[in-house]
Amino acid sequence: MLLLRRKRRASYEIDMTSGPLLSKIIRFSISLMLTNMLQLLYNAADLVIVGQFSETGNAVGAIGATNALTNLLVNLFIGLSVGVSVLVARGYGKNDRQFVEKVVHTSIAVAAVSGFVIMAIGLIFSRTFLQWMDTPDAIIDQSVLYLSVYFIGAPFNMVYNFGASILRATGDTKRPFYFLAVSGLANVVFNFIFVYFFHMDVAGVAIGTVVSQAISAFLVMLCLRRQQGMCRFSFRKLRITGACFADMVKIGLPASIQSCVFSISNILIQSSINSFDVALSGSTTPFANGSAASASIEAFVLMSMSALYQASLNFTGQNYAAGQYKRVRKILGLCIASVTVVGITLGAICVLFGKPLLSIYIPGDAEAIGYGYRRLVILCSLYFLCGIMDVTVGQLRGLGRSFVPMCVSIGGICGLRIVWLYTIFVVYRSWEMLFFSYPVTWIITGAIHLICYYFIQRKFPKEDEPLHREEPIKATA
Repeated sequence: MLLLRRKRRASYEIDMTSGPLLSKIIRFSISLMLTNMLQLLYNAADLVIVGQFSETGNAVGAIGATNALTNLLVNLFIGLSVGVSVLVARGYGKNDRQFVEKVVHTSIAVAAVSGFVIMAIGLIFSRTFLQWMDTPDAIIDQSVLYLSVYFIGAPFNMVYNFGASILRATGDTKRPFYFLAVSGLANVVFNFIFVYFFHMDVAGVAIGTVVSQAISAFLVMLCLRRQQGMCRFSFRKLRITGACFADMVKIGLPASIQSCVFSISNILIQSSINSFDVALSGSTTPFANGSAASASIEAFVLMSMSALYQASLNFTGQNYAAGQYKRVRKILGLCIASVTVVGITLGAICVLFGKPLLSIYIPGDAEAIGYGYRRLVILCSLYFLCGIMDVTVGQLRGLGRSFVPMCVSIGGICGLRIVWLYTIFVVYRSWEMLFFSYPVTWIITGAIHLICYYFIQRKFPKEDEPLHREEPIKATA
């Protein structure tokens, strides 16, 4: 029985600090890609089910109009999970069991508290925020209803994301995938029941999302509770340790600020999208519907590339802590090559099958499909540039340099995008010109990140430090 347990634990293990890098990066990333795909599938299920079965018009646009706002509030705290990943990876790289235990219990406590803060803000201010975004009158009531239910699940969402970050930092991407497979299936089933049988429309899919988030949070906590290694969770040890929290904030807060500013720029983009529909002065919202459907499809490309960002961050964090500087230098090149292949391949698939995919979300709405496809072509054709930018950010954060990419990203992505909206877009006001702001800012910001990394890595010692381990540095179950 003991041998069987050890073999089962070994199936989740990735030793990041020795052995071939590329195969391990691919192994780590594939499981995470599948996890991200599942998460997106059950998010997409919200849009597909209301698009197919809702009795209320514009339900797809109503849900899509909330994305920028939910991302803003969630990203306000979810960036701290980047600090969790880096700290756990460092602890594993140094084989510091006591340090990892403190990080685990601090992070879960922070996740729970931040989840309730998000829930309170969302419930109180949702309508105000949507009004600031010029959300059309035709969909604003449905959007507020969706958000009122959705934010109840914020504590579950945060606990799952922080718990999954702990597991991934040790190289375990399989079990987060399994947990989302279960919760994602539950989401689809509950969505269908609430919308088709109970005719609850946007409220029904929001309830399905909350239930699925609760299931994934329960599963990840059960996993951590049954751990036998460094990441074992115990309710008796649940507390916020000041030093760990300070380190978490030091690394994760810049990521939170960056994500929030990103979300603010996306809110401005959404406001510009809404303005096209407002100009129509009708009861339909083809721009919002088309953009929401397109964004859901694009997310599959973005989140697949995000797996390489996580690989860059975690592999860099462990190897840098272990003094394996030559491996750190190799990681960036391998991740850039991999993310380019993934981005170009998936982007081409989305463009090739764009209209049939969009028709799944918004069947019979040729005008909305047309606008969605025009957005899809611009963004998916060049999404690999965003992937290159992100893996470079992952490496910088894995090195503990979180402030530099924050400043560069705020200026390069958010600042330039806002300038674009109030200059070029004002002069050449068109659907295409609105979305060209994305690839332009990816190119400029990615180039600056690479320059920053070049100067930082020049300070690495020329020789690696010897690995001193009492036991193999591996994820345990």
